[in-house]
Amino acid sequence: MSAAFLSASRLFSRNFFAGTRDNSQIIRTFAAKKTTNNEDMIVCIAEKPSVARDIARIIGANSSRDGYMEGNGYQVTWTFGHLCTLKEPGDYTAAWKPWALTQLPMVPQRFGIKLIDDNGIKKQFAIIERLMQAADGIVNCGDAGQEGELIQRWVMQKAQAKCPVKRLWISSMTDEAIREGFANLKDQQDYQPLYLAGLSRAIGDWLLGMNATRLYTLKYGQNRQVLSIGRVQTPTLALIVNRQKEIENFKPEPYWVLATVYRDTTFTATKGKFTSKEEGEKAFATIEGKPFTVTKVEKKEGKEQPPQLYDLTSLQVDCNRKYGFSAEQTLNLIQALYERKLTTYPRVDTQYLSDDIYPKCPQTMNGLYQTKFNGVAPYAELIKPIGGKPLKKSKRVFDTSKVTDHHAIIPTGVIPSNLNPVEQKVYDLVARRFIAVFLPDCKFSTTTVLGEVKGDEEVVEFKVTGKEILDPGWRVVLGKASEKAEDTENSENSENAEKAEKASEAEERTLPTFVKGESGDHKPTLTEKWTTPPPYYNEASLLRAMETAGKFVEDETLRAAMKENGIGRPSSRASIIETLFKRHYIKRDRKRLIATPTGIELIDLIREELLKSCELTGIWEKKLRDIEHQKYDAKQFIDELKAQVAEIVHEVMADNSNRRVTVLSDAELKKVKSPKKQ
Repeated sequence: MSAAFLSASRLFSRNFFAGTRDNSQIIRTFAAKKTTNNEDMIVCIAEKPSVARDIARIIGANSSRDGYMEGNGYQVTWTFGHLCTLKEPGDYTAAWKPWALTQLPMVPQRFGIKLIDDNGIKKQFAIIERLMQAADGIVNCGDAGQEGELIQRWVMQKAQAKCPVKRLWISSMTDEAIREGFANLKDQQDYQPLYLAGLSRAIGDWLLGMNATRLYTLKYGQNRQVLSIGRVQTPTLALIVNRQKEIENFKPEPYWVLATVYRDTTFTATKGKFTSKEEGEKAFATIEGKPFTVTKVEKKEGKEQPPQLYDLTSLQVDCNRKYGFSAEQTLNLIQALYERKLTTYPRVDTQYLSDDIYPKCPQTMNGLYQTKFNGVAPYAELIKPIGGKPLKKSKRVFDTSKVTDHHAIIPTGVIPSNLNPVEQKVYDLVARRFIAVFLPDCKFSTTTVLGEVKGDEEVVEFKVTGKEILDPGWRVVLGKASEKAEDTENSENSENAEKAEKASEAEERTLPTFVKGESGDHKPTLTEKWTTPPPYYNEASLLRAMETAGKFVEDETLRAAMKENGIGRPSSRASIIETLFKRHYIKRDRKRLIATPTGIELIDLIREELLKSCELTGIWEKKLRDIEHQKYDAKQFIDELKAQVAEIVHEVMADNSNRRVTVLSDAELKKVKSPKKQ
């Protein structure tokens, strides 16, 4: 471990790991035994009461107490998500309590935490504090991710826990996973880099959010509304605003497409678009009345691999496209399925499985085979062709080097019951994607036919392409509805969606049999069309843009490579979008995301690229990931951010333009007219 990393550890966290005893002295086996008065007591702390109950049942803590379960030498308690938060400015000094430009930037010498001001939280924390101060050892059973680590570390620090701490690290909540996790508890110190990354993120968000929000509110907010500025929310808003301006400023231009119908098949001129009607009419006149001749018939066979397994973002994208679920709704649904032991840990940004998962996949597949909804087994017929034989193992699915803390979202094999309709839809997507990766590639044949018409002055070439599915392979799992959803990902208005669907159908039609050299009559057409603007963002396309720092990337492999520089974490993007709604910066118009006058004016006001650039924010995200992997110093990240915040304050304070942002009430927001359909 580097000296810089150790320095950051000492700077950002209280070291309560000293004097850790041998693991065998604080971690018990699951053999039943009686608890005696002088036996060590181990406190396990989970993130939710429901998770705590599952853990307590497995390790034998079956007696209910006020705020915890007890038994077999264990006390199992819980938080309600965050119990602690970073202190507010007024907690550091009375001078920072009132909002005043003269007090900016606010940079505490040392950051501190406090309990969230809620009676239920205070009561539960008092129980946790009492248990931890009397404990002989603690097992951190928080969610196995950056946020889960931060939540529990802050609680242990606030409770002044002094005993040794171990970490339960699991990717599913099945009984088997919990047992395996307790049999292989990790040292808490192993996750110090994860904690430092989470802490750096929290401090960074505090520094920028607290200072920039007060700065812009006081300078431009008319003393009527808080102008919320955030490290991730502001670049995300800028994406929506910039796209909207691009659409509103778009000037449609006409173009003409020359095509001809030969043997009931439409061929399109290979020259492309004609930018003037005269040019198109000239080409039309050249070929009118002349015979059409087939010059080339080419047939190629190809294969299409199954789509990769789901990470959180790709699942949110599919749920939004197919069912109209918001990103937050999808996250809540997949989290509920995880807590019910039906799917694995959801807050992930990888689409791969580690190699050690492969031996468990047949058992998972068997659980899916037995699954029934309303008496129907939806997956049995899909699984039959691969049953009774080894499942294929592809590097596109199993690659340990692509997995850090958690693998892709997959079913656990536990047979679901009593799912409501929306839960069933999310589970079904995950189940079908899992089955698909073990099915054969889709085999298809692509036929390309070239033709020409010889005019008096020139030869005009034409082309048509058809695609025929020879063996659907994995596509039997996803069906036509999925294919159309893929084609219309960025087509949220009905006109664009219709065009995309027609294009898809044309591409996948089977062409008649053509023979090179054949010739005959044809009917040419010259069609006037108009260029169209890019579509408005919907939640699906916005999530993709956040994932790739604002760059539209279709290629799955390239998109995966760009995730390192995406903005926000997969688990936080949904809440960022919801924050933009709550701040009245954006509104929904069916599936379109529309920036309000407040949102547009706020982005127009911000001159500092640091606050609204997706690329710069993406670089910050990369640094936070590097802190997690011990490739970057946490102290350096915070020092850089302090300097950047000071520069932003200086630049805004120097603005003498007297500009103000329009502030909208809820009633006024409803009256804001949505842009006309393009």
